[in-house]
Amino acid sequence: MFKYETNSRLIKPGQTFVAIKGYTVDGHDYIEDAIKNGATAIIAQKDVKCSVPVTVVENPAKYYQELLVKEYKDNFNDLKLIGITGTNGKTTSAYLTYQMLLSLGKKAAYIGTLGFMCMDYFKELPNTSPEILTTYKLLEEAKDLNCEYVVMEVSNFALDQQRIEGLEFVAGAFTNLTEDHLDYHKTMENYLAAKLKITDYIKKDGVLLVNKDDEASQKFIDKFKNTKTYGFGNADYDIISDDIYPDHTDIEFKYDNKNYKVTTNLTSKFNVYNYFTMFSILHEIGFSIDELIKNTSDLKAPKGRCETYKVKDGFAVVDYAHTPDAVLKVVTAYKELAKARVITIVGCGGDRDPMKRPIMGEIASNYSDYVIFTNDNPRTEDPEQIMKDILAGVKKDNYEVCLDRREAIKKALDMIEKDDIVLLLGKGHEDYQILGHTKVHLDDSEEVRKYIEKSE
Repeated sequence: MFKYETNSRLIKPGQTFVAIKGYTVDGHDYIEDAIKNGATAIIAQKDVKCSVPVTVVENPAKYYQELLVKEYKDNFNDLKLIGITGTNGKTTSAYLTYQMLLSLGKKAAYIGTLGFMCMDYFKELPNTSPEILTTYKLLEEAKDLNCEYVVMEVSNFALDQQRIEGLEFVAGAFTNLTEDHLDYHKTMENYLAAKLKITDYIKKDGVLLVNKDDEASQKFIDKFKNTKTYGFGNADYDIISDDIYPDHTDIEFKYDNKNYKVTTNLTSKFNVYNYFTMFSILHEIGFSIDELIKNTSDLKAPKGRCETYKVKDGFAVVDYAHTPDAVLKVVTAYKELAKARVITIVGCGGDRDPMKRPIMGEIASNYSDYVIFTNDNPRTEDPEQIMKDILAGVKKDNYEVCLDRREAIKKALDMIEKDDIVLLLGKGHEDYQILGHTKVHLDDSEEVRKYIEKSE
C-alpha cells in the first residue's frame, strides 16, 4: 500500500491525504472526509484546522510527487518498461507490442487508452496516461501479477506534467507528430518539446525507435544517442514494399542487409508503421526477427482501430481517428482500397482544440465521396457551434449534417451499396458519448453490429 492518496474516498487507515486544488475540484474540501476514512496526516496548500498533522507546501502535487518518486521508484526496477509516444499510432503500436509479448510466451501488461490489461485481467482507466499515483499503483499490480514487461502509451500530458517521473524505459518509441492539443500547448514547438521529453526517461543503455519518415524524427535522433529508425528508405528497419488489401498486408523489408517478408492481419499504410514500431522495439530488446515474423499471424488490431465489419455488400470500419492527420490517413487509405464509394461519419470533440475543426472538415469532404458530419463528444460546448467551426473549412457540397450520432450511423449504413466503405471516425473504442458533464452509452461498433443483426 502506498503512503499517499489524493482521493479521499480511497483513503485507508494510516495514509497521508494530499489535498490538490484542480480545475473543477479542490481537495481541501475533502480533508475531513479523508480523516474520517483513516488519514493520519495531510499535505495541503494552505493552513487547515483539523485533528491530524498538516504539512503546508506551495505545490502539494509536486511535493508529493517528489516524495512518491523518492520512496517508491526502486520498486519497479525489475520491470522492463516500454514507452511509446506520438500524436497518432500510440494505442495500436503499444497494443501490438503487448500482444506480441504474450504470443512470445512473456508475462506482460499494457497501460493506455484501452485501459490496463494484464493477460486476462482488465481495468478501465480515465486517461491514456494516468496521473503518477495511479501509474505507480498499476505498475505495482503488474508486479503482483508476475509481469516481466509493461508497455505504456506515453501522452504529451504525461511528459509535460511529469506523470511518469521516476520511471525508466528499456525502450522508447516515437511514432509521429501532427497537429493536436494546441489548446494546451499553444504552438507546435511546445508540443514537440513535450514529446522530446521521452528521451529523458530511457535508460542510458536503452534504445529509442523513431519513425524516420516523420519530419520531427531528426530532433529525436539528435537528442538520444542510441536511436534506431524504421520507415520507407534509408532506415535501419527499411520497408521496401507494402501490398495492402482490405483484410491483410504483405510487407517486404530489409534489416542488416538481409531481406524479409511478413504478412499482417492489419490493413492501411499507417498500420505498417504501427507494426514496425512494435517490431523494431522487440527486436532491439532481444527477440529474433524470425520469431517475430512467425508470431505476427496472431496479432489483431485493437478495438476501434480499423475495426472492420461486412455490411450488406460493403464494409463498415470503426476507427478512433480524431486529428486532421489521422482522418487524412484513414480516409485516403480506404479511398485507395475502395472499389466504390467511401462514406465518412466524423465530428469534433467539444472543449478541445477548435483550430483543427475546419481542417478536419475540409479533409473529410475533399477525400470522401460523401460525408455525414455529426457529434463526437460535445461536452459542455454547443454542438451547433462545433459544427459551424467544422463546416468553415468545407468547400464541397458532398455532405449533410446529422447531430444525432446514432441516427447518422444508421443513415450511412443505409446508403451502402456494392463495395461501398463507411468510415465511422472519432470514437473508436469508446462506448460512451459525453453530453455536457454526462456520459451516455453509445458504441459505434455496437451500433454497426445491431444494424447487421436487423438486416439479416
